[in-house]
Amino acid sequence: MVQRQLPKIPELLELMQFKKPELDATKRRLEGALTIADLRRIAQRRTPKAAFDYTDGAAEGELSLARARQAFEDIEFHPDILRPAENVDTSVEILGGPSALPFGIAPTGFTRLMQTEGEIAGASAAAAAGIPFTLSTLGTTSIENVRAANPAGRNWFQLYVMRQREISYGLVTRAADAGFDTLMFTVDTPVAGARLRDKRNGFSIPPQLTVGTIVNAIPRPWWWIDFLTTPKLEFASLTTTGGTVGELLNAAMDPTISYEDLAVIREMWPGKIVVKGVQNVADSVRLVDLGVDGIVLSNHGGRQLDRAPIPFHLLPQVVREVGRDATIMVDTGIMNGADIVASVALGAKFTLIGRAYLYGLMAGGRRGVDRTIAILRSEIERTMQLLGVATLAELEPRHVTQLRRLAPVTSSSEAPVVAR
Repeated sequence: MVQRQLPKIPELLELMQFKKPELDATKRRLEGALTIADLRRIAQRRTPKAAFDYTDGAAEGELSLARARQAFEDIEFHPDILRPAENVDTSVEILGGPSALPFGIAPTGFTRLMQTEGEIAGASAAAAAGIPFTLSTLGTTSIENVRAANPAGRNWFQLYVMRQREISYGLVTRAADAGFDTLMFTVDTPVAGARLRDKRNGFSIPPQLTVGTIVNAIPRPWWWIDFLTTPKLEFASLTTTGGTVGELLNAAMDPTISYEDLAVIREMWPGKIVVKGVQNVADSVRLVDLGVDGIVLSNHGGRQLDRAPIPFHLLPQVVREVGRDATIMVDTGIMNGADIVASVALGAKFTLIGRAYLYGLMAGGRRGVDRTIAILRSEIERTMQLLGVATLAELEPRHVTQLRRLAPVTSSSEAPVVAR
């Protein structure tokens, strides 16, 4: 029988340790976010539907994005035991410079639409964390202002080659003059993808007030107050801003972009040049033969060609072919630090986060971006410790198995491939 007694007052008092209430609502919100998925839920509550769906959505049936995220979930880690990794080093040398973490902030367009601090929040958070920040051609903060927000850090510039080539050439010159060290030449947007959420929402730049947007804004007055009391939302590098997203992209992009354009930009650019949007091995080989410094395996976050290849699945093949000759990076679908660790183990030198950064931005501005980086850093460190590796260089393909739900169908004359 258990012996029972009356509760002792001192013991009760020890249990009654109430946490001091946090009066800073933003801090309270962000401290409660333990994962990127938590930040996404906060962002959805705080952001008007059209702006949130622009960030969260992808092209057509959004299959490419769903498959990319599923690919990261369908991995199996193989840890080593009795290998102490009390203190892990997450730093990496990438494209001629340091990064404190194996990821940087990807280029995103219309960023101040999500939250008014926009690219300034991203660049300053990247500076504080010691990681690269990438500014988009379709950014809402100028090249020079990003440089001012991150004066001593790594700034990269993502370039769209436009119908009016002189505009693109001018941006290349401005980025070089501002000390940006890497140019990200983007090749997967000859035309805009069919982003159906945006069409259904009537999403445009700048946002248009309709009965629907007003009704949706009622529970989110803070977003509209910020929007209406800060400088006009417009592209910092482009002069034409009216119309739907698809119309803007189709006006700016050029389906005739070719290897000749890459050669012209390579000649102009004094720093490292990376080609973003590569989706097969043959193109990777040709680009390396042409002398590019790096390749980003990407399907544009699923926002262009739906049913495009999954970058994470493509990664081992490309690394085998050209990994010794160029810096291989990967994006699309990264929502956890474990996704980043798995990518590095399979040969990626670096990764880029887009939506994860924007979820943090929408959840809490600059502090929300800091929270995104902190969450991913913690997940990377913990995953490395549990795998028994103290540095990124110790990660190897043997640490990860990709479990594929989808496998290519062979011809009728061959035996079928069984998906694991």
